[in-house]
Amino acid sequence: MKIRIMKNEAEFASPPTVREAVAALAPDYLSSALGCFCGGGVMELNQRVTEDCELYPITFQNEEGRRIYERSIRFILLLAVRRALPGIRLRIEHSIGYGLYARLLERDMTAQDIRALQAEMEKIVQEDLPFVRETWTRQQAIAYFTQIGWEDKTRLLSYRPYDYFNVYCCGSMAEYFYGAMLPSTGHVKAFKLRLHKPGMVLQLPSPADPTRPAPFVSRPKILSVFAQSNRWCNILEVQNSADLNDMTVRGELPAFIRVNEALHDQSIGEIAQGIARRGARAVFVAGPSSSGKTTFSHRLCIHMRVLGLQPVLISLDDFYRDRDALPLEKDGLPDLEALSALDVPLLRACLQGLLGGETVAMPRFDFKMSKRAAEGYPLTLGDRILVMEGIHGLNPALHEGFDPRLIAKVYISELTCLNLDHHNRIRTTDARLLRRIVRDHQFRATPPEETLAMWNSVRRGEETWIFPYQENADFMFNSALHYELPVLKRYAYDLLMAIPESSPYHLAARRLIKILHYILPATDESMRDIPPLSLLREFIGGCTLYPDK
Repeated sequence: MKIRIMKNEAEFASPPTVREAVAALAPDYLSSALGCFCGGGVMELNQRVTEDCELYPITFQNEEGRRIYERSIRFILLLAVRRALPGIRLRIEHSIGYGLYARLLERDMTAQDIRALQAEMEKIVQEDLPFVRETWTRQQAIAYFTQIGWEDKTRLLSYRPYDYFNVYCCGSMAEYFYGAMLPSTGHVKAFKLRLHKPGMVLQLPSPADPTRPAPFVSRPKILSVFAQSNRWCNILEVQNSADLNDMTVRGELPAFIRVNEALHDQSIGEIAQGIARRGARAVFVAGPSSSGKTTFSHRLCIHMRVLGLQPVLISLDDFYRDRDALPLEKDGLPDLEALSALDVPLLRACLQGLLGGETVAMPRFDFKMSKRAAEGYPLTLGDRILVMEGIHGLNPALHEGFDPRLIAKVYISELTCLNLDHHNRIRTTDARLLRRIVRDHQFRATPPEETLAMWNSVRRGEETWIFPYQENADFMFNSALHYELPVLKRYAYDLLMAIPESSPYHLAARRLIKILHYILPATDESMRDIPPLSLLREFIGGCTLYPDK
């Protein structure tokens, strides 16, 4: 058979493993390859190549490579918990920088726990235990996970639409992580555990240096928002997707939707009160793509009016430079995520004039023409409060030098705390991507493949221009709605299933499909309970704040 890697091609008399093919055709990648792309899927290093193909090495610089590494180290952590803390259950909850936050279900973590787990994980790595992939029936898996007390996984698998799937076995333990793994525990070398009450942080490498764990960066405000969301999940008795499915089966999702929306409204009202107490004259609302910034800003203005304030809502998008003046990415396409895509000097001049009591000529951006409109509009702030919404709202370049007492900064993001099960989280980036796929298809005539094609560029922009400034916020809002995945499944599932295996975005689509496989779609009755001002309406339609949604 013929195998091609990095323009090198060779014939093999017998089926080689992927690792053997990389060693023969791309030896420079032998130490860094974590797997290989093949067609629309991923091949693990210890899989055998049985037909002619072209392979592309996956490294830690690839999103899929980092996911392979994370799955493998999660298995090592769980095996270490089983050995060092027998009878204790672990829940992996969310990312924090380049790490994962996890906690014990039975009690708080201690420094002694951290030392014991770190030592046991290092021992498991030294043992170089193989991750052995086996095909199990759903009934076989349910029996095994029931026996070891992992009821969350047993309940999840009861909703699985297929009878067979791949389970990984290692060191007398079996687990399922919804994706490819490394060949053995010895391939995972860079990690560090850090106590962070009541749980811990498993610190992973950064793409810039896969050889060592990235330094821990404290993010107390983000962790506080996650903690609040977890409290809501506990109050609502929904932590994993099986809980949500049970609620759908029992016909309780409409009531769950109403409670979710009430919690959102309460949080927005509290932020409005905080802004009023602060006496701010300009409010900047920022957050990553598909967080619901636009709907949030409108609803924030409504709550401000309830308090007797007079907000004026402005979009930072109106300060975009003309398309021919935009910065370019490496591929030569306009970089719409960069701060320099905005006319920052003009924005600061307008802000200074408005806060100084002047009448200012405000710009409008014509998105059909991809340039600033010839005519803007005059604006005098007077006693009103300026609310400016856009991805760069927390960047100091926009408001540095102004009286900080006059500025309020709000960060909004979808920080989902719903897991598939205790060991498999639903990434916030995947949840936002589902929102964007639905919105782009509904209102921008953009097929899912185009949205997926843009996503890496969007993510790079967020890492550069948004996440470094999130802790600068005075207020934070979690736009996640714990009921949204059953709703989004109604719109996204068939769109993603239609992406062919030959597409370069098939793998990303399958990753989202795997999540949706474990989610029951919302019923028609439930859909009627989503209020017209819900943040979710920004993505699925029916929002009465905008004429086109």
